[in-house]
Formats: sequence, structure tokens, C-alpha cells
Amino acid sequence: VQLQASGGGLVETGGSLRLSCAASGRTFSLYNMGWFRQAPGKEREFVTAISWSGSRTFYADSVKGRFTISRDNAKNTVYPQMNSLKPEDTAVYYCAADSRLRPTATPPQGYDYWGQGTLVTVSS
Repeated sequence: VQLQASGGGLVETGGSLRLSCAASGRTFSLYNMGWFRQAPGKEREFVTAISWSGSRTFYADSVKGRFTISRDNAKNTVYPQMNSLKPEDTAVYYCAADSRLRPTATPPQGYDYWGQGTLVTVSS
């Protein structure tokens, strides 16, 4: 499985961005998908996740109400829509896939494939 994250960039406080993660492989519809972020000097942290069917979504408290995750299994792509961005959202954002047919996970250890990351910078 190869994951290609895109959509990062520079945005002002209060702005919006939509990231994308495109996956290779014909079994994308069976993967739980997650997004994590890592700011300079900090550990990688969970942001949001979506189950393989799209019926369940999960959010970190810090982004709840501002971020919305969705997926299009026909396009092998997952999209976190990020609204009301804050400077503390600045980080490299990574998408991840869990191909092991397990309940949707929030810790990084729950994912076995990772994309290369896309930088989001929110200016104050």
C-alpha cells in the first residue's frame, strides 16, 4: 500500500484547508484510515480517523467541531476538511492506513502504512 498525502500549505488563522490522501491498491475500502500530525519538537499525535466503511469517525479533542473526515472508496481517497484553523494546528500531517481488519485505532501503533506527510502552517 502506498499513501500520497497532499493539500497542505500556508493559511491564516481562521482559514480552512482540505487535505487528501490517495491510496494505491484494490482493497482500500477495507482499510481504516487515520491522520496524525507532528509539530517541531513534539511527538506525533492522533488527529482523526475513519472506519473502512465510513460509518465511524474519530477526532482528537483539540480538533473536534473544526475538522471533518470523509472518504471516497471509489477514488481510494480520504479527506480531512480542516476549518477554523489555529496556529497550534501547525504541523506536518501524515495519513496512515490499517490493513489488518481491526477496530479503528487512534494510537499510531494501530496503523501499518504511512504516507510521506504534508506541511500545514497556520499564521497568527
